[in-house]
Amino acid sequence: MKSLTQLFLKQAITINILLLVALACLVVGLTAPLLTLEKMYFFENTVSLLSTIKELFEQGEWFLFVIIGFFSLCVPLLKITSLLLILNLSYPKGSFLDNVLHVIEIIGKWSMLDVFVVALLLVSVKLGALAKVEVHYGLYAFALSVLLTIGLSYWISQLSNIKHS
Repeated sequence: MKSLTQLFLKQAITINILLLVALACLVVGLTAPLLTLEKMYFFENTVSLLSTIKELFEQGEWFLFVIIGFFSLCVPLLKITSLLLILNLSYPKGSFLDNVLHVIEIIGKWSMLDVFVVALLLVSVKLGALAKVEVHYGLYAFALSVLLTIGLSYWISQLSNIKHS
């Protein structure tokens, strides 16, 4: 039994570190430049996720503001915070945190990464030959955060099953 506890603790430390890496990547992904749009060789516009959310708010695009803000900002922050709590707190099977872990597993497959990639494709298609899109490191940081969170939620789920057996 002692070796199982030691194995759990080693994995929990690794997962905590990776969750903090995911959080750091999320912050970079939100604030760093995602892409640069170059229109007709004269006009350039470099955007970050936060600047896009802010611009949608200022332009009164409420539906897009809520959708992008919720799925790009709120959901990832809630997922990472919830996973940290689930991993580091003791809770009985069937409790609120156990239910949260189940919900995270279900929605994990529909993360904002998919929606964001579709949005980038739409921008590229809409602009066609009129503009050039250059991707920056912020997009990769955001994608890494989403992928880490998906993988870590699965890992935490497996550990949770062992912990409650």
